[in-house]
Amino acid sequence: MVRGDFGTSGDARAYMVQCRTIAITSMSVESKTHHGVAGDVSDRGDSIATLAGRPLISNRGIPLNLDWLQQVRINTSAVERRAQSHVARRTVKKDWQAAWLLRAASCMDLTTLSGDDTEERVRRLCAKARHPIQDDLVKRLGIAELNIKVAAVCVYHTFVETAMRALEGSGVRVAAVSTGFPAGLSPLTERVAEIRRSVEAGANDIDVVITRAHVFGGRWQALYDEIATFKQASGSAHMKVILGTGDLLTLRNVARASFVAMMAGADFIKTSTGKEPTNATLPVGFVMTRCIREYAQETGMAVGFKPAGGIRTAKQSIEWMALMKEELGPSWMRSELFRFGASGLLNDIERQLEHYATGRYSADYRHPLA
Repeated sequence: MVRGDFGTSGDARAYMVQCRTIAITSMSVESKTHHGVAGDVSDRGDSIATLAGRPLISNRGIPLNLDWLQQVRINTSAVERRAQSHVARRTVKKDWQAAWLLRAASCMDLTTLSGDDTEERVRRLCAKARHPIQDDLVKRLGIAELNIKVAAVCVYHTFVETAMRALEGSGVRVAAVSTGFPAGLSPLTERVAEIRRSVEAGANDIDVVITRAHVFGGRWQALYDEIATFKQASGSAHMKVILGTGDLLTLRNVARASFVAMMAGADFIKTSTGKEPTNATLPVGFVMTRCIREYAQETGMAVGFKPAGGIRTAKQSIEWMALMKEELGPSWMRSELFRFGASGLLNDIERQLEHYATGRYSADYRHPLA
């Protein structure tokens, strides 16, 4: 059973305080270079995570290494067995469950990406992002001082300025989907211009879509150049690279695309647009997080992970958080390196928290999202 090694108290409030104050210890280490990564991260004061006691800096990207990609092998049956055992054996209950669900809410990108989106809908979503847990439930749980809020609100470019105004001063980030979302098939110049417009409008995060055909054709240099161009256009905004894993056919393709995205400078790698028939799945999650771990071990740089699409229940959120803790460690259980791309998930998290506080399940309509 996973019980979360952040603290020993059974009190959800104390646990969340501890979770919010994870210290990143600065240590001097030399960067590993056997994949041709230049530079030394020793004596750097800008570490954002640790892995096996080693401090990691944010991803700067490295030159494309085709030898690394050629060596990628995935044992699909072993990955599927690992995912099945993960679901069967991992659980948290009572105080621990409440604490993990609060953490899940704080790692959420509340998303509205519908054809019928309006400014009013976006403003309602932003209001929910500021206060994701209802006030009466916050009082019952005794967590008012934690000021729980979601990590970001994710919208189309058209609504970036609306979201920026609605979230001003809240600390909640604004994420914009870009580059011809969800297909990513518009001309490159248009996709790059779209990124720049969103950045100019104030977006903190840019979610970009890759050209899946580059993966199918093994055109890794073209994929690398495309993502590197997106990264340059994103400037200081965090770039999340959407792989569209449901379209990539094999886990080996998922792994190779993950490595190329990280080499090209991705701040996050993201499973899906949420529009594919198959979105975030645990086998894909295990492959992508193992890629993140290997990349960190070889380069000294940390890349975030965002599963998106199909995550609708509190139980699923705990399964994904347990995966992050086991594969990458506590540093990746923060919104700086882990996000859920979801909307309906928050409803079920609130219902579970109300059951924890009152012993009764509430109806869905008592927890409107927007």
